[in-house]
Amino acid sequence: MVPNFARDASQAWLNGWEAHVHAPFARFKQKRAEAGLPGLYGRGLIPPGAAPIKFKPRLRKPLAAPGLDPSLGRIGNLEVRLATTVSEIRRAQRLRYRVFYEEMSAVATGMTLLSRRDIDDYDTVCDHLLVIDHAATEAKPFRRPRPKVVGTYRLLRQEAADRNFGFYTAGEYDIGPLLAANPGKRFLELGRSCVLKPYRTKRTVELLWAGIWAYVQHHRIDAMLGCASLEGTDPDRLALPLSFLHHHARAPEAWQARALPERYVSMNRMSRESIDPKAALQALPPLIKGYLRVGATFGDGAVIDRQFGTTDVFVVLPVSAIASRYIDHFGPAANRRAA
Repeated sequence: MVPNFARDASQAWLNGWEAHVHAPFARFKQKRAEAGLPGLYGRGLIPPGAAPIKFKPRLRKPLAAPGLDPSLGRIGNLEVRLATTVSEIRRAQRLRYRVFYEEMSAVATGMTLLSRRDIDDYDTVCDHLLVIDHAATEAKPFRRPRPKVVGTYRLLRQEAADRNFGFYTAGEYDIGPLLAANPGKRFLELGRSCVLKPYRTKRTVELLWAGIWAYVQHHRIDAMLGCASLEGTDPDRLALPLSFLHHHARAPEAWQARALPERYVSMNRMSRESIDPKAALQALPPLIKGYLRVGATFGDGAVIDRQFGTTDVFVVLPVSAIASRYIDHFGPAANRRAA
């Protein structure tokens, strides 16, 4: 008789499962039942006095705000839109990892390195703005190609901040006096902005601002705030741009925020007279220059962020301070739908 190897292998596997997996679990459940303890999936598995294991919060599935189309603008093959699925948020996190950790000098922790995504708890409560290139696709095994995410911004409205962890910026700056000095105003925090290197062009920046402006108008935002970064952690090497912001773009008293005492680094590193404004502007990152153009001002003191390898400055932009020419530029006319 010819042996049936498939049948014999299957029987051996079943015998092993019964002897080494099922039977031990059955005995374990029986002993718990005899001792009057909860079942296998009950809370009794946690030893008395021990703290339960806490897992990171799962991403909520974001929903577009009523009346706000997730697609906020398009120029040619580039579209700016709000993330509407957990998958899209993960793609934004992967982009942030590529820019912050692979291109720049951020230091990845174990979980960040393992997942190859830049993740924190704020991702679960923020809205995520994406720039998508419909002419470029990302292909993965067993998945159909998807348009490439090439830029992102994270948006945190004040009501969401108040319900959850507060503003991310409060970990670096004392923003309490600023909020108290502007009662009734609706604030929006901008953060985690990045754009893939080949796409760092005027067109991409314009699309991001068009998306932000549509979001600001829909939610009736009065002012935007957040931290912007200069690459590097040596403030002496950044003396020119820091001193320029301190002397030429300091926020008025009512909009001022000061770096936390334990993290405060003076921005006043050069006298006003010794600053070459043209050279200082050239030394500033494009994002900060963009903030300056639309009317933003800056806080008191810088903060060194060693994890991300940056020196951060506080940015505040009241909507009332935005020049009308930029409102016209980023308003409805910016919603260009070129094919």
